Formats: sequence, structure tokens, C-alpha cells
Amino acid sequence: MRLADKIAIVIGAGQSPGTGMGNGRATALRFAQEGAKVFAVDRDLGSAEETVAMIVNAGGDAVAHSADVTKEATLAAAIKAAHDRWARIDILHNNVGVSIAGGDASPTEITEEAFDRIVAINLRGMVMACKHVLPIMRRQRSGAIVNISSTAATLDYPFVTYKATKAGLIAYTQQLAIQNAEYGVRANCILPGLMDTPMAVDTRARVGNRSRAEVAAERDARVPLRHKMGTGWDVANAALFLASDEANFVTGVALLVDGGASLAARG
Repeated sequence: MRLADKIAIVIGAGQSPGTGMGNGRATALRFAQEGAKVFAVDRDLGSAEETVAMIVNAGGDAVAHSADVTKEATLAAAIKAAHDRWARIDILHNNVGVSIAGGDASPTEITEEAFDRIVAINLRGMVMACKHVLPIMRRQRSGAIVNISSTAATLDYPFVTYKATKAGLIAYTQQLAIQNAEYGVRANCILPGLMDTPMAVDTRARVGNRSRAEVAAERDARVPLRHKMGTGWDVANAALFLASDEANFVTGVALLVDGGASLAARG
């Protein structure tokens, strides 16, 4: 029970339509398995409620809440509701992100509308969530923030806005880490590589009018470790470590969870 009695907000606790388990849902479940009370936040309340039902059916404690990360007021309300319920917040896990589903494109094809929307979802939403949780964590003199970036931040990636926002998120997390260290608040981020999740695989299959199996096979072949993509559980386990007291002296880290893909790209 590595998170016993901890209060964890997971923003993006639902998931996109498709096969398998998304990073956000897996993390919410993993936190609950380790004893945390989970405040499951998602724009799609029904999807968050599905996550909560899975937690409760397994004997855990969780509540669903709706918020749109592009609207600061809804994030502020979600964080206030969690604090009102449990009187503290120990963990904030930011998991929301979008790329091709938001209209992302190459540097010569990106539109102003798509760029602004993806920035609002991928970067501004996390900034605003942290804005409202930091005063609580500072008063507590403790807290752990875990943000989901991507290996796209550092590798060759075809779409401009996803790459830019995920790179910006690393810098923002480092800023959080150094400016809140004196308060006992830690901030780290995870850089998932090629993952077998609904957002990553099913979305590409739909947009490209291809089979899921074909997209998955192509992605598997690009992963050095066992030639198999990671899963939402791999990200969840990394998040569990960073959120737990086992990472008590870890802050400002960008943790690769990519099966060695970044190493292969540099070779």
C-alpha cells in the first residue's frame, strides 16, 4: 500500500474509445490499488465514472468529476471539490493530451485553430491545474505532481504542436520542481514512448482508415525492447513510483518509459 491514505487527483482518468487500457485510467486504478483515494477527473464524466466503478468494484475509494482542461474555472472547481471532500491533496497527476485527433499537422500545414486548441489541452490545462493545486500543497508543505509528457518532445516527430507542447511541459515541470522545492512539493514528468493505448493506436487507425492490427504491428516493430509497445500499466507504474514516498528525493526528473526507443533513435 504505497499510497495508503493519500489523496490523488487524476486529470484524464477516463479514456478515448478503443481497445485496451489508457494511461490515465490505468494510473487511477494503480493509485487506488496502492491505497489512494482517487478523484477521477475527465471531460467525459461517463468515462470517469467507468473508471470509478472499476476502482470501487475492486474495493477502492474514488469519486468522478467532470472538468474541461481548456476551461480554467472547471479545473479550479474540481480541485476545490477534492479538497473540500478530503481536506488535503497529496498527488496531482496530469494525463490529458491530444495530437492528430486535435488536427495537429506538419509545420507547413498546421492551422491557427488546431495549434491553439492543442496548446490549450496539452499545456495550458496542466499549467492551470497546477496553479490551483499549488497553494494547497504549499500550505501542507508536501505534495507530488506528475505530468505526462512524451518522447515526441526530444525525438523526430512529424506534428508540430504535440512536439512543442510536450517539450514545453518538460521545461514547465522543471520550473515547478525548483520553485516549489522549499515547500516540500515535488514535480516530475514521464515521457512515454510507443504505447498500446486507445489514444495512440485506435485513433491512428481511424484517421488513417487502417486496421488496428496493422498500426499496432508497425509500432511494435519500432520498439527495441522485445519489439512490443508498452501499455498503460507501464506508465501507471512509473507514475506510482514518482507519486510515492519512495521518490521522496526525486524532483525535476523527465523519466523515459519507452522500451529503449530513444536510445535507438540516437544510435
